[in-house]
Amino acid sequence: MSYVGPDFDPPGPRRSRRGPMTVAVAALVPGALVGWLVWQAVGDSGGGGSTSATSTTSSGAPGASSAAPGSASAAARTPSASGTDDGKPPSSTFSGPATPAASDLPAAAGPLKGKVVVVDPGHNPGNFQHSADINRKVNIGTNWKECDTTGTSTNAGYTEARFTLDVARRLRTLLQQEGATVKFTQDGDRSWGPCVDERARIGNDAHADAVVSIHADGSAAGNRGFHVILPASVHSGGADTRAIVAPSRDLGERIAGNFVRGTGSAPSNYVGGGTGLDVRSDLGGLNLSTVPKVFIECGNMRDSKDAALLTSGAWRQKAARGISEGIVSFLRG
Repeated sequence: MSYVGPDFDPPGPRRSRRGPMTVAVAALVPGALVGWLVWQAVGDSGGGGSTSATSTTSSGAPGASSAAPGSASAAARTPSASGTDDGKPPSSTFSGPATPAASDLPAAAGPLKGKVVVVDPGHNPGNFQHSADINRKVNIGTNWKECDTTGTSTNAGYTEARFTLDVARRLRTLLQQEGATVKFTQDGDRSWGPCVDERARIGNDAHADAVVSIHADGSAAGNRGFHVILPASVHSGGADTRAIVAPSRDLGERIAGNFVRGTGSAPSNYVGGGTGLDVRSDLGGLNLSTVPKVFIECGNMRDSKDAALLTSGAWRQKAARGISEGIVSFLRG
């Protein structure tokens, strides 16, 4: 909103520009020149320069690298004033002092004080520019799979990677308000990845009390609804999920129930037999986890009705709140 000040005074009668006015102007010129020179000196020293925000890596993951300014991933990681992506252009009106990055804010003194939650925004906006990197195979315990994928998108081009980052940032804010320490696997602060094995390792190394990986599906039109993916019991190679199967199911069931209440969305009509739950043994992010972890597919980006929800900032806030309430319920027991 632009500032509306008091009305201007109506113009007075026109006066002669000669005589005393000429003398006054002549007297002011040297003073104005001196003032201009002082302003220039201060400006050159940085006293009146503009400030720029610095992006902070939330995950602290090894190997994270910042994209070059102007690159696609650099643009994708530029947050709006709210730290979310509502599809609105940023305001050019200065509204006060710079707001610190969400990852720099101390956790509130809430019921989750001392709890660590790792949020894993699925995919990465820059993955499509690094096909060789994301296509290389990594060991997920049961077999070898691609490091990562580009993710899906709506028919209009709204990408899964953009969606997951937005919901993740909203979720972080809600969890921090509850007192939790929140870590990200990536925050749009690296040019691609991380690979699925590294995503699991970030949660493990953080000794997370809960990990949630956020996604959106790319199924056929007519397939609607959300589902939560739970780890199967896997004991093969470097994967052993036996200790986390039960707590992960508890986490997943609580998220599913709160997601229904928070968003009004129905459980998937094409996965999970109407339960909103699916058990899988082929996902490296689950197989390699040693802490309670689930994935949530928030909807089907290829269905027009689901896409209308996924592209709504108001609905994404409801989704984040539903996930948050499920995590809070799980961590409070």
